[in-house]
This record gives sequence, structure tokens and C-alpha cells, in this order.
Amino acid sequence: MSKVPSDIEIAQAAELLPIKEVAASVGIAEDDLELYGKYKAKLSEEYIQKVSANKNGKLILVTAINPTPAGEGKTTVTVGLGQAFAKLDKKAIIALREPSLGPCFGIKGGAAGGGYSQVVPMDELNLHFTGDFHAITSANNLLAAMLDNHIQQGNALRIDPKRIIHKRCLDMNDRALRNIVIGLGKRTDGVVREDGFVITVATEIMAILCLAEDLQDLRDRLSKIIVAYTYDNEPVTAADLKCVGAMTALLKDAIKPNLVQTLEHTPAIVHGGPFANIAHGCNSVRATKTALKIADYTITEAGFGADLGAEKFMDIKCRKAGIAPDAVVIVATVRALKYNGGAAKDTLTSENLEALEKGITNLEKHIENVQRYCVPIVVAVNRFVSDTEKELDFVKTFCKERGCEFALAEVWEKGGEGGKELAQKLIDTLEKKPSAFKPLYEDALPLNEKIETVAKEIYGAKDVTYTKEAENALKKITAMGFSNLPVCIAKNQYSLSDDPNLLGRPTGFTLNVREVYVSAGAGFVVAITGTIMTMPGLPKSPAAERIDVGEDGFITGLF
Repeated sequence: MSKVPSDIEIAQAAELLPIKEVAASVGIAEDDLELYGKYKAKLSEEYIQKVSANKNGKLILVTAINPTPAGEGKTTVTVGLGQAFAKLDKKAIIALREPSLGPCFGIKGGAAGGGYSQVVPMDELNLHFTGDFHAITSANNLLAAMLDNHIQQGNALRIDPKRIIHKRCLDMNDRALRNIVIGLGKRTDGVVREDGFVITVATEIMAILCLAEDLQDLRDRLSKIIVAYTYDNEPVTAADLKCVGAMTALLKDAIKPNLVQTLEHTPAIVHGGPFANIAHGCNSVRATKTALKIADYTITEAGFGADLGAEKFMDIKCRKAGIAPDAVVIVATVRALKYNGGAAKDTLTSENLEALEKGITNLEKHIENVQRYCVPIVVAVNRFVSDTEKELDFVKTFCKERGCEFALAEVWEKGGEGGKELAQKLIDTLEKKPSAFKPLYEDALPLNEKIETVAKEIYGAKDVTYTKEAENALKKITAMGFSNLPVCIAKNQYSLSDDPNLLGRPTGFTLNVREVYVSAGAGFVVAITGTIMTMPGLPKSPAAERIDVGEDGFITGLF
């Protein structure tokens, strides 16, 4: 039996087209590109403006059930679906987030899809790409340096060192940096205070880049970032520290969307990358809006399960950007549903209808959640060779009974050819079921009621509790005039609850909010629940142990 090639082996064996040829396939001229070598490019500002008056195509959001160790393949399905539309002679573009370095060297791996449904060049995409994340890291840390320098140089703004909320960042999983002390040494080495790092994809600047409409909007949003409070309890912003211009200069290229291709040369715009468990989990507004102007079908995804990425896509991104999905794909696997039903990981390849029946309640809840937004749904089962006909029939019947279309996806093995059933199902659905999208809650709802609406209606919580610090923060944020903003709830991705061990469809639980703060530049209020961390750590056996470069210069071990 021949060895199945790894994702990176498939990607490195592929014959890529020059990116200018991929661009030309959707009407983008070479003069509209800013080339980063042969296979990567940024879309120029002139081109983005040129297509802005075009009519929008259809927007398809791909989401999933809660992730499990069994894997769901949401990005793989997204990429395969874009390739499938091309197989059906439809003009389609994929719009994805950029991968973070942290998970690449940790446990999750990259974010370029898998098998024969990948975005390439896969190794470059998963590592430095076009430098966007480095620019965001630099802008964030410039702001931190300016803040501490201001305090060192006399503190004219009267910043309270114990009330600094802006943290430094690094695009790496490094738990040792969560809590640190800075300023040790000589008097000229700075003011001694507690500080900490977050991962770059959890920063407000990442969120701002992904929500900004253009360079001026980016500048305006950066100026509103609240970095600290004074001794008089007044907010201090990036504008007060006079570094907004310099931060904008660092980000002037990063705000331009990146164009790459799939293994089948379907164009893919890959831009921005906030995590969905600790941020809003969507690629940039600029990328999505530009894709909608170029193609008849834009296929995008939002991170983790529908309780996180899809909720934030619809309640934050769509609200802020004035866009709406025309259809939603919910990705599931038979294996993951059985895992949710209590089946052990080493038994998932065996038929188990009992576990499937118990675990499919997780899919049921995600279907109900998306239906609350009045958008048509297609459930896509990412098929594995171990799936039996009885199991697949059970899932299909279950979906049909709940008013959802159903399709199998075999895109990992077959590329676009394996996604044609799903693509055709979406085309049919878009023709007969127009979206009547509406967000979950209104802007005028008080912040605590917004949090409780998401917790109860999306997660299924019975109640919400707040620490005293979170309650006080809500009062302060409301008094500052930010109560009209949407909420971005930071929650673990493995469960609908804030307890990662509660699988399936938990009920009767209480969601615990331990911290609340406003991201005034991004335009949302963050509520942190449970034990979620904004700086992840590496596992006992990090993926970095298995990544290497051969004598031929090819990278191995990335997945």
C-alpha cells in the first residue's frame, strides 16, 4: 500500500502558476498587483478603489461544529468549495485569514487547508508570508514602548502605572510571558511595573486592521486605542501618546490584502488573522469586500465553531462592515460527532450509531444558532473512509428534519471534484432561499444584556455571573459612552460552555465572566470567560520539534 503524502509534500509537489496569471483569471491586471516574488502579491490601493463600484457577488460563510481532536477540516472544505465552484465554471474567490506562527509550532498546525484542497505556497503562508503579522507586532510594541517612555520622561499625562491595560505582543505561544516585570535595573532602565504579553492575533491592532475600511479609517481607529487610565481615572489613548502616525506607517502595506492561489489555481485572498476564541475570528473586511466585487461567489470562513467565529462574523464583522452572508455552510464529521457522543478517540473509525445519536446534538445546536440569523444553511459532512452508509444516512436524515440541506464533501482526497455536490447544493439554495439576515441583538441593548443574549441563545447557558472587577468594568465602559458597541466574548472553543470538558450540547450551566474591557479602536467590548488565555502555551511535544529544512531547502514537518 502506497504511503499517503503529507499536506506539505502535496503542496511542494504542486505546480504553481505565476500569481499574475491567477489574477488575470478573475480580471486583475499585473499593474494592479504589488508582487512579493512569483507566487504572492498584494492588491494595490488603486485596484481596490477601481472595483469598489462593482456589484457584490454572493457571500458564503463556512463554519463548523465545536472542534475536537478528531478534526473537522473547515478550512479544507472552504478551499475545496472554492475549487469546486471553478469546476462548475463559476467565478469564485476564497477569502481566508492568515495563519499565526504560534499554532504552527504548537499543536494546531497551519491554516492553509489540507490534502488536495490547500492554499499555496503553503510553507510561506504558514510562516512569514508577506510580513503582515510582523508589522502588527511592531506597531503594537511601538505603542507599548511609547507608553513606558512617556512615564519614564516625566509622565505629563499622569498615567497610573497600575492601570495600564495595553500589553506587548509576540506571534508565538509562550506562557512564560503572560506575567512579567519590566523596568528592572538602573533608574534609566524604566519604571518598574508588572506587564505581560498577548499573542499578536489577540491584539486590538490585529482586530483594527481586520475591521478598517481604508488607511484613514485605520489611522482613526488606532488613535482611539485606550492604553491606560490616569490617576484621575480618565482614559489615555494612543493619540495622547502621539504615535498614531508612526503606527500607521508601519501598517501601510499590511492593510493591503494578499493574493495567492489554491492547488487548482483558484484565487485566494488571505488577509488578517484574529483568533476566534480570544478575538473576533474573521479575515479582513477589506479582503471580503474586495472579493465580493471581483467574483460571483466569495467563500470565507470564521474560526472554530459557529458559537465563536460565526457569531462574531455576523454580530461584529457584518454589523460593522454592512455586509451579510447569503448562505452558511456548517462543517461536521461523523468522527467528531461520535467523539461528542462519548466515543473514545481510538474507536472513532468503528461504526457507532449510539455515540453518533448522542453527539449529533452539538450539530443540532449549531444549526439552531445559525437559523437565528435567518440565513439558509447547508450542512457539509467532511467524509472519511471509515464513515459507514448507516452513519451518513443518519446525519443526512437528521439535517433534513431540521430544514437544512445536506451534502458530502470529499475535497481532502479529490480537491474541487470532491466538492461539486456541495457547490451545486449551495447554488440551488442561493436561488431558492434568499437570505433575510439580521444580527442577534440591537445596538441599543445594554452591554450585560448583549453578553447574556449570546450566552443564553447561542451557548445555551442558564445564567451569567460576573466577577466584581467585570461588573465595575461594565459600569465604567457604559459611563464612557461605549454601551452601543457589540460584544466579543472570549471563550474556549471545545465546548458550547466555558468548560472545555462539557461536550455535546450542555445545558443548565452558568457562564462566568471574569474580565471586561473595551477595544475602542476595534469597536467592540471584550468579555473574557472561564480560564481562556490571551497568550497560549506550547504543548508537551510541540510541532516545532518535528519541523526542519532539508539540504534541498525544502521545509518538512509543517502540517
